[in-house]
Amino acid sequence: MPSPAPTATPIGVGIIGLSASGGWAARAHLPALAAVPGYEVRALSASTPESARAAGEKYGIPLAFGSAAELVRRPEVDLVVVTVKIPHHRELVLAALEAGKMVLSEWPLGNGLAETEELAAAAEARGVRTFVGLQARSAPPVRYVSDLVADGYVGEVLSTSLIASGRRWGAEFEPGGAYLLDRGNGGSLLTIPFGHTVDAVTMVLGEFTDLDATMATRRPKVRNEVTGETARMTVEDQIAVSGVLEGGAVASLHFRGGLSRATNFHWEINGTAGDLLVAGDSGHLQFGQVTVHGARGEDTALAQLPVPAAYSTLPALAGRTTEVAYTVAHAYEQIRADLAAGTRHAPDFAHAVRRHRLLDRIARAAAF
Repeated sequence: MPSPAPTATPIGVGIIGLSASGGWAARAHLPALAAVPGYEVRALSASTPESARAAGEKYGIPLAFGSAAELVRRPEVDLVVVTVKIPHHRELVLAALEAGKMVLSEWPLGNGLAETEELAAAAEARGVRTFVGLQARSAPPVRYVSDLVADGYVGEVLSTSLIASGRRWGAEFEPGGAYLLDRGNGGSLLTIPFGHTVDAVTMVLGEFTDLDATMATRRPKVRNEVTGETARMTVEDQIAVSGVLEGGAVASLHFRGGLSRATNFHWEINGTAGDLLVAGDSGHLQFGQVTVHGARGEDTALAQLPVPAAYSTLPALAGRTTEVAYTVAHAYEQIRADLAAGTRHAPDFAHAVRRHRLLDRIARAAAF
């Protein structure tokens, strides 16, 4: 994924949901955009004019609006980035598409498959370029593993096994994450960490041709970590999926809510000539904070395989691999390369539909 040369006119970005009090947009998108040549953050919108002004002053962004409707109409904005909670994605994405703007939406794109299909159809009808925040596939370690497999490091892939923890959806919840407990809001262990991770797994090893699944809510009541009050959780905190991938490899993936005292991210790829292991501290592979290990041939033990420097072509991020902006920046780099070359490698709304269909398939399999 070579970094394209910046053009004379940078891509003007408008971020919906950037707050002066912090949050994902401030921690991930702003530093990521600053690290990738060819972008210029020109506008933001927040929930009120007052909060928008505060964010504009804090981050030095010239155009600050109290509504997304104002932002999407501005000619200075070429790419609208939607970083708010999932239940608001539909209305904001549609507004940007109707204004003829390119859109990058955080994952999940829609609140369920039907919304996602609607948004993808709207983008196609308007001929607008779209992108979705499935950045795990842009993470240098994931791309390295993909190339190792493609180049035959493990030989023919026989099987893959993955066990991971969702960090959230455990015994306690953060007050700001209360909405993730409700199935109706679209944000769950299945759609967020599992969705990000299975997207990377299928990128590396191929799609599921056959699968079965079990899901359960083992903790229907969870505790607010600040107040101690209990709340009802209707989303599943256990997801087990097994099946067969393209090429015949057998796959087994188990996600559980919270964190484990033992293993929180362990992904093995086993083949006729060798083995690979990707390890980390949570099931959120989209953060990219994992290490790669491998052994092949006559090797008797796994050894760490450092990710070659060629997989990270952003000098501004040197030594910053533990920051959440690191992987997001590589996603922006891929988007920039696509726009410069007219290619379509970055995941778009059509890809989001494919991934939502897989999650819907898993949910339906678990319902039987």
